[in-house]
Amino acid sequence: MLTNVPTNPSAPTRLSARQRLQLAFKYSAPVAMGYYPAGLAYGVLMSASGLPWWLSLAMSMIVYSGAAQYASIPLLASGAGALTLTLNAFVINLRHVFYGLPLLPALPLNKAERIYALFALTDESFSVLTTLPEPLRQPLFAPIVGLNQFYWVSATLIGCAVGSGLTDLVPHLDFALTCLFLILAYEQYRSKKAWWPCVLALVSFVLAQLLTTQYLLLSAVGLCVMGVVLAGLWPSRRAHHDA
Repeated sequence: MLTNVPTNPSAPTRLSARQRLQLAFKYSAPVAMGYYPAGLAYGVLMSASGLPWWLSLAMSMIVYSGAAQYASIPLLASGAGALTLTLNAFVINLRHVFYGLPLLPALPLNKAERIYALFALTDESFSVLTTLPEPLRQPLFAPIVGLNQFYWVSATLIGCAVGSGLTDLVPHLDFALTCLFLILAYEQYRSKKAWWPCVLALVSFVLAQLLTTQYLLLSAVGLCVMGVVLAGLWPSRRAHHDA
């Protein structure tokens, strides 16, 4: 049971290190159930591409982005240069800038934890953190993102250890990441009761397919960003017109 819960609903809850870890395990458990099959699949696919295990580990520790890491496998296997790999990761991870903005007030006060929290903030961690009560966000920010990266890194190592033979037994392992996104999107909808982001994502994807196939992800993300910006400006314009 939590103690020292403040009366102010927006004030951070004071928790011991043990309580923070226990709660972080509790709230990050759904992510673990998705990260282990997805991270294992990543390690297996890297191994199947003939890439060394230490490179898989380095990618999961330094890049730590499931979508970017999956996209980098054919690039690494074909010997792509650092510039191509960096641009690929930058474009795919550009959305993380928008994840960080609404969580800035909840960032840890400790400088080291703050820097790491910004680095390790992923789609799944964002989804978990934004469904937490506000008093729990700041104390659980670093433990949750830390545990989520631990799940991903350990799953990558397991995948490398299992080797490429698993792809013959269990095909389409990489679809686990897509399933995880869908589950978390559903949880976000249940928490926020906002349907328009789902519609915006679907419309953006359809329009992006009509525009291009080579830069499908970049186009879809760009259209989503434009939609979010316009949605944010619309109430302000209407309020200004009414005034």
